[in-house]
Amino acid sequence: MRRTVLTTTEMPKNGWLTIRRVAPYLWPKGQGWVKRRVVLAIIMLVLAKLIAVGTPFFYKAAVDALAGEGQSAAWMLGAGAVGLTVAYGMARLMNVGFQQLRDAIFARVGQRALRSIALQTFEHIHRLSMRYHITRKTGGLSRIIERGVKGVDFLLRFLLFSIGPLVLELLLIGIILWVLFDIWYLVVVAAVITLYIVFTFKVTEWRVKLRKVMNDQDTDANQKAIDSLLNFETVKYFGAERREADRYDAAMEGYERAALQTSYSLAFLNFGQSFLITGGLVIVMVMAAMGVQSGQMTVGDFVMVNAYMIQITMPLNFLGTVYREIRQALVDMGEMFELLEQPSEVQDKPDAPALKVTGGHVSLKNVAFGYEPERPILQRVTLDVPAGQTVAVVGPSGSGKSTIGRLLFRFYDVQSGSLSIDGQDVRDVTQISLHDAIGVVPQDTVLFNDTIGYNIAYGLDGATQAQIEDAARAAQIHDFVTDLPNGYDTMVGERGLKLSGGEKQRVGIARTLLKDPPILLLDEATSALDTETERDIQGALRVAGEGRTVITIAHRLSTIADADRIVVLEGGQIVEQGTHSELLERGGRYMSLWQRQASEQDETA
Repeated sequence: MRRTVLTTTEMPKNGWLTIRRVAPYLWPKGQGWVKRRVVLAIIMLVLAKLIAVGTPFFYKAAVDALAGEGQSAAWMLGAGAVGLTVAYGMARLMNVGFQQLRDAIFARVGQRALRSIALQTFEHIHRLSMRYHITRKTGGLSRIIERGVKGVDFLLRFLLFSIGPLVLELLLIGIILWVLFDIWYLVVVAAVITLYIVFTFKVTEWRVKLRKVMNDQDTDANQKAIDSLLNFETVKYFGAERREADRYDAAMEGYERAALQTSYSLAFLNFGQSFLITGGLVIVMVMAAMGVQSGQMTVGDFVMVNAYMIQITMPLNFLGTVYREIRQALVDMGEMFELLEQPSEVQDKPDAPALKVTGGHVSLKNVAFGYEPERPILQRVTLDVPAGQTVAVVGPSGSGKSTIGRLLFRFYDVQSGSLSIDGQDVRDVTQISLHDAIGVVPQDTVLFNDTIGYNIAYGLDGATQAQIEDAARAAQIHDFVTDLPNGYDTMVGERGLKLSGGEKQRVGIARTLLKDPPILLLDEATSALDTETERDIQGALRVAGEGRTVITIAHRLSTIADADRIVVLEGGQIVEQGTHSELLERGGRYMSLWQRQASEQDETA
């Protein structure tokens, strides 16, 4: 997956691009309830800020009433000190109440957006090509998605409820200080806010780069841990526990260094912010104290100035935190959107029709393909598989046998030539209809960490228990399952590790039989099994192939001797084809492969 190193100068541009991608989730087309909730939340927000800005007036009036001075409004003085104090408390309570009501109204909007983008990301990952998935790092990918989706909710909430309201509150307080007292109060406050914002933004930009390094180290360590755990058996086979621990610790050491730098920079940022805010607070309060001493201001005015400065201090402190988190969310979401921008190599054509299988005739004409341009795998291969017949493809490792299966399933597109089913080029039909028409039994059947019943039922959405059991009987695994204490509810473990190789293959065959596809692809389905288990599985595979077009990619030639036709592939080209007996009589490449395997079996015996 591409990695983009974000610099300080690039971040604002990338950040605004990310914000533009998120904004539609606040105002989605055709979802009036979302828009109504956003508008209502904004109304609650404005009410809360107006009350917050007016609250210090009650505080000032109460102090003046107690001190017996000041020219507060008559209705305020008439309320008395106790009444004003109660009014002050009610105003604070209403401020908090409107804020909580705002959050409650907006909660569904945020969760809806989070769910939508998580689903979009999940679906996109499944649309990405095989080429992407064989090079991805599962652990790193899961972290990118997790952090990115959480960043969406954070960004939606704080863009709407932090930055805008903060600007509104600071503007209102500045105007009040100017009108009620002196323009110098506004000048001092504006200077402090400007210095604070510049300092916060500059230092935070520096910290963003540090946090990105820390994120990369965290992703790397997590990927190494998951990769090691997924290969638990391999680690044990080679006694590599210490090696894996050292490898993980080295990754965590890099994370530790990056995390320490991040912590140190945070301490510097927090101290600098406190210095600026405290300095501004002291200057304004000294000015107010001098005004009280000169008789130009009352004690209530002094208290009100202090209250407004505290109101400024709190959101400014919050601004530092919010800005840091927004920048981090933009980094996290940038990685997720970068993932969403990964192109899908194999795509349906606009208005592509569904594949219509009338018999299952598979045809390859002059097909050329290579995973890398400089390394061709198939070279002008022409292969015809009549409907209802079984054709086996054999050859040495690297000859391109499995590549034919991947092209048939359209994990990749041919680079030249054509591959068609019943006269329809697979590039001209929808992928979902193509996949529905082909059943695959791979060399290593990978199972979900769920029950045997669930894994068999995966072949047909909505399968009944009777259908599951019929498929299991055809795959010759029903008796084994019913003998288990939990039957079809038996858990198979991570990747099916609780089952033997033969049992997993039977579950895979049952799953494919339940799918009931007209075309069956057996991709070295028994090469990883012992001879006795292989013989048992062959019976199930013969049942699976009845009445279908079958393409068998085989390593062991004894398993395909009864195929209608055998194709010998070598160096990406077909060098021989015919029945088993015809190829033996010809005494060519197939004959030498047959004799070699027979000799190896004799030596083993």
